[in-house]
Amino acid sequence: MAAHPARARRIDARVVVLSALLVAALLAWAGVGYLKDRLAGGGCDTTTPVRVTAAPDIAPVLTALAGTVPQQDCYAVEVTSSASPATAAALEANGATGPDVWVPESSTWLLQARDGGAWNLPETGQSVASSPVVLALTDDVAKRAGWPGKSPSWADVLAANPVGLPDPGRDPAAISALIGLQQLTKDAPDPAAAFTEKIRELSAVKEPYTASPASEQSVLARKLVAAYPAAGVPGFDYPYVVLPRASEASRSAAERFLRLLLDQTATKAFADAGFRTPSGQLLGDRPRDTRTDAAPRPGGPPPPESMYAVLQAWAGANLSARVQVLLDVSGSMAATVPGTGRSRMALTLEAATQGLGLFKPTTEIGLWLFSTKLDGVKDFKELLPMRTISQQLGSGGVATLQAVKPKPGGATGLYDSILAAYQNARQNWQLGRINVVVVLTDGRNEDSDSIGLPGLLAELNRLQDPRKPLPVIGIGIGPDIDASELRQVSAATGGESFTTPDPRKISDVFYQALSKLMCQPPACKK
Repeated sequence: MAAHPARARRIDARVVVLSALLVAALLAWAGVGYLKDRLAGGGCDTTTPVRVTAAPDIAPVLTALAGTVPQQDCYAVEVTSSASPATAAALEANGATGPDVWVPESSTWLLQARDGGAWNLPETGQSVASSPVVLALTDDVAKRAGWPGKSPSWADVLAANPVGLPDPGRDPAAISALIGLQQLTKDAPDPAAAFTEKIRELSAVKEPYTASPASEQSVLARKLVAAYPAAGVPGFDYPYVVLPRASEASRSAAERFLRLLLDQTATKAFADAGFRTPSGQLLGDRPRDTRTDAAPRPGGPPPPESMYAVLQAWAGANLSARVQVLLDVSGSMAATVPGTGRSRMALTLEAATQGLGLFKPTTEIGLWLFSTKLDGVKDFKELLPMRTISQQLGSGGVATLQAVKPKPGGATGLYDSILAAYQNARQNWQLGRINVVVVLTDGRNEDSDSIGLPGLLAELNRLQDPRKPLPVIGIGIGPDIDASELRQVSAATGGESFTTPDPRKISDVFYQALSKLMCQPPACKK
């Protein structure tokens, strides 16, 4: 049935009124948005922050370029200068907080931070600049050596000057220098031995140095003379790395800032500050002479295998170690050793205390005790946290060690304790050090609820990384030891075991084990 004409007109009128109101509301909303945009000054409802932490040498350029971000791009960059070791340590401690972007000097820092615990850190980044690693000399030194106006070779400088090498675990220039030294010794009759000997020579040089590795950019800034390496020596690549903690908005803005850093205007700003392009080209109005023009382009970051290899050689040559000690405090350690009037524990602690003197003061050492149910249901607990020998001596570590007593009635919870100590040492493995776990025990595993020997060996095999060696050195004393199980555990990690049924020989066995630990190839052949 058709609607009454009057009623139809009333319905049409309501539709017209509602439509008019809707259009008016939309126009009003558009006007508010227009005014809001106008008031924002750049068409931005919000401005997205991008927090960048950069190495001190490149931070000023990034700060200057951050000021050129157009306001209408709706993001703002804040650059903080921070030494890369400090930034890496912060990321290792808590990767969920911190900057949105990190620009260290070298990609080697990404690998080191990942090894230190920042597991979600990207392995690579986009290089925004580069700089060769050179040996820095003053003009006076260069003139005395007869090198004015020309660039000496690294071999020339090493032959004529005491070159200082900083800690390669904290300075990527030293890593590049080690790789350059390795190249210089590759044609020796025994390249590995020659490389080790050269490292020992350089590590003995004390400050002030006549020459030392540094970036070309810093050498130019300080008006020093640069000795350039042969081709292939890694330089600084300044990777731009967007970190996982960045929000989606900050990540997008960081990618736009990266595009700005790679355009021609930014390239000139980098060049004016003494940097090269990511590919190693010289551009801009920076000071140039025959020495820099003839220099080879810097190599990219070193392959991980090369970096690990030279740092392990450095650790061996310098006897720089990180030792996690696991000390048996089961009840049997209270047994009196015939002919001495002293307990197994007393003899072991005496040997361990004397053994501290064999290490360099910079060696780090930590001590765990183990028995059964020593810490609640756990068979192990920490006695001394990981610290340098100097710090342990200065904080009463020796007195704490000498006060250790066996646990009355405690059995030997060997397997679970070894696994826990090994997992901890693997997680905290450090580049540039001999990383090792030392186990001192007088018995065999007596914990029936433990992982068992097959399970322990399987886990140790799973935790191996050829690039990051972490051997277990087993030291067993007394008639109750199981030399076979200790040997299997050590062998699974590339280590060795040293045992004697006579506790009176603990000092001999202890020094034998430490001598093996501290004498690294190629000086000592395996």
